[in-house]
Amino acid sequence: MRKYSALFLLFTSLLLISCNGVNKQSTHNNLVDSLTTDTIHIDYAKGFSVQYLPNGVKLVDVKPIKTMKGVEEMPTDYKFALVPRDMVIDIPTGYTRIDVPINRCIAMTTLQLADFIALRALDKVSGITSTKNLFNQNVKQRIKSGTIVKIGHEGNFDNEKIMAADPQVIFISPFKRGGYDVVKQTGIVLIPHLGYKEETPLGQAEWLKFIGLFIDKEKEADSLFNAIAKRYEEARKLALNAPNKPTVMSGEIHSGRWFAVGGRNHLAQLFHDAGAKYILEHDKHSGGYPLEYEEMYAKGANADYWRILNSFKGQFTYEALAKSDVRNKDFKAWQQKHVIYCNMQQSPYYESSPVEPDVLLKDLIYIFHPESLQGYKPKYYQLLK
Repeated sequence: MRKYSALFLLFTSLLLISCNGVNKQSTHNNLVDSLTTDTIHIDYAKGFSVQYLPNGVKLVDVKPIKTMKGVEEMPTDYKFALVPRDMVIDIPTGYTRIDVPINRCIAMTTLQLADFIALRALDKVSGITSTKNLFNQNVKQRIKSGTIVKIGHEGNFDNEKIMAADPQVIFISPFKRGGYDVVKQTGIVLIPHLGYKEETPLGQAEWLKFIGLFIDKEKEADSLFNAIAKRYEEARKLALNAPNKPTVMSGEIHSGRWFAVGGRNHLAQLFHDAGAKYILEHDKHSGGYPLEYEEMYAKGANADYWRILNSFKGQFTYEALAKSDVRNKDFKAWQQKHVIYCNMQQSPYYESSPVEPDVLLKDLIYIFHPESLQGYKPKYYQLLK
């Protein structure tokens, strides 16, 4: 009898141990498979999403915005599992593991660099591409000291310099000219940053949170963005009761064709929020695209304002605009001296404005409706003199 009792106890013990082992494995799987949506929320950006696992792992999906023209250049979603450094854990199928916070990275575009500057995280940047129209003194000093390496230009990247920068990841823009097939040979993880293709100014600025996820600055990015969004909304309300809505065109003619901004571009939304009517507001492009001169003239000949962003050596004037193409004098905005202008050689437009949509908005409101912002001093856009 005692023999059977002992065997029964032994069997029961083994069964309990076995069950406990299964429960532990099951719990582990649940940690990987169950998702939560706590912490930061993405309110405006359409190009990425984040989900949180209970164990601290963050699943970040980068995906083409469905209304984008040009998404054929990014044929698939990119999925990254951001894992606390040194954590031993399986990740969901289809995700690329990245240990965070990252310590070194390459920023391929000025838009990405703007996020690092705003988050005061330039110590994480070990490489960049072009230094054209660069104003930030901190970045310049880091380049001079060799802390930040210049890795070449789009389509002509230097893999030796990339390896010398020793990045953990490389942030890329899949909508640029590229050359990334060569970069892939390094084996370094490429992470698309789609801020350029967002359709709203706040959507573009919210990519601050994307960068924050990788460098352990989520809370800082969230707080910074919330302040930006608050200021933007306050400015937008100033234009709501404007007595009129002037029309505005954008772009310039180059080599016989006009390069315009699509109606789903964040700039079009900026015009709208500033109390103006963009002449291509019904167009479906989210980026820039070429038009024949005759097409633009038919649409913009009588536009009240004309926005131009370029890099001009010296002082850009109405005479210089007419000299570039005499037909520019036929536009009403040229004749009435209503050209809205920003010179990238004199303004940190690309390295600052992506995270200052509220300032861009105020600049435009001041031009379209000066009575709403009396005494305001524009930072980026001003009426050409």
